[in-house]
Amino acid sequence: MIKGLYEAHLPVKNLETSIGFYKKLGLKAAWRDEDTAFFWIDEGTSWLGLWEGDTFQTPYHPSLRHIAFRVTYPDLKESLKWLESIQVEAVPFGRRTSVEPFVRPNQGNASVYFEDPDGNSLELMCYVDVPNELKHITEKLSFEEWENLVKRMQN
Repeated sequence: MIKGLYEAHLPVKNLETSIGFYKKLGLKAAWRDEDTAFFWIDEGTSWLGLWEGDTFQTPYHPSLRHIAFRVTYPDLKESLKWLESIQVEAVPFGRRTSVEPFVRPNQGNASVYFEDPDGNSLELMCYVDVPNELKHITEKLSFEEWENLVKRMQN
């Protein structure tokens, strides 16, 4: 029945500022009106709605103000360089102090985090093929730690 995500929404303080930010991320504008703008995440498949108004003051919680964009593993490895090239700073996730991308072996994914101008949490995320012998690992591993672990396992 469910085939994927159609849309997601975020609150913003200033629509013009947010439009500029999301264009900088490479998202294509779909349509807008006075206080709303939509951007294609995957054109014709899924989009992101930005809603200008006081709701941008809603305290952050990932269930309310978070979007994860799917990328490839090679792209995620280059994500800090890409974010820097568009003048966007990565931020640490949770209790981590590093902004470096990391792998969650038990979930089979990897991520890096950043924020939009209104403090909405944004994530670049990819699937990671995890051998069954490593799926028990719950700690978050740097790409270097992850790749070294996989190499040791393969030897």
